[in-house]
Amino acid sequence: MKKIMIVDDDKDFLKEIGELLRDAGYGVTIISDSPFVAKFAAREKPDLILLDIRMPTMCGFEVAVNLKNLTETAKIPIIAMTGFTPVEGDSFVKSFCSIKRCLKKPLNPLDIIKEIEWTLKES
Repeated sequence: MKKIMIVDDDKDFLKEIGELLRDAGYGVTIISDSPFVAKFAAREKPDLILLDIRMPTMCGFEVAVNLKNLTETAKIPIIAMTGFTPVEGDSFVKSFCSIKRCLKKPLNPLDIIKEIEWTLKES
């Protein structure tokens, strides 16, 4: 079973997406406290991270850079989730932060599953 970590400050969103992914057969870990993502990911070793970009305390780009800079988490693929800035196709952002794909909020459940499957297949 592939493990997906979902990072978002919206606890209702985390619950909804967590249920969707569990129903699709994934193991799910959720975290809403962005400064602790890298430490938690190093311990949990998810196969993929869904990462919100706009969060208080530490934005998703900062979290992604922290993940890329740790040996234990550097190779974990990241799919960004955002309602404000498309990063898909921006090679600088993708290389700087290790973001593989970007999903625009509001999210379509079928798109989430498709992007996860596609990203896991590429990795």
